[in-house]
Amino acid sequence: QVTLVESGGGLAQAGGSLRLSCVASGRSVSNYAMGWFRQAPGKERELVAAISWSGGSTYCADSVKGRFTISRDNAKNTVYLQMSSLEPEDTAVYYCAAADSASINYSLHRYNYWGRGTQVTVSS
Repeated sequence: QVTLVESGGGLAQAGGSLRLSCVASGRSVSNYAMGWFRQAPGKERELVAAISWSGGSTYCADSVKGRFTISRDNAKNTVYLQMSSLEPEDTAVYYCAAADSASINYSLHRYNYWGRGTQVTVSS
C-alpha cells in the first residue's frame, strides 16, 4: 500500500510561484510513474504533469507547458511540481498520484494511488 501526502499549496498572486511536494510512504515509488492532477470546482479532474519512474520522460499539459515543471527524487520518495507564472485559471485542488507502471500514464484510471490533495488559489 502506498500513501501519498501533498504539501506546498496555498494562496499566490498571479505571476507568482509555488512548489508542490508529494511524499510517498508505505513502499518505495521508485518503480512507479507519477502524476500531478488538478480539479477546479465544477470541472473534471485533469492531468497537469507526469513523469516516468526514472524521471527520464516527462509530460506537461499544454495549459501549463513552459510554466510548470515536474521532477522526482527517488531517494526521498518525493515528487515535485514547480509552478511559475501562475494564473487565476490554475486555481484548483492539486492531487498527486502513482501508477504501477514504468512509463508515463495519461489517464487517471491508470493510477493506483492518490493523495488527498492540496488547494492552490491564485488571485488576480
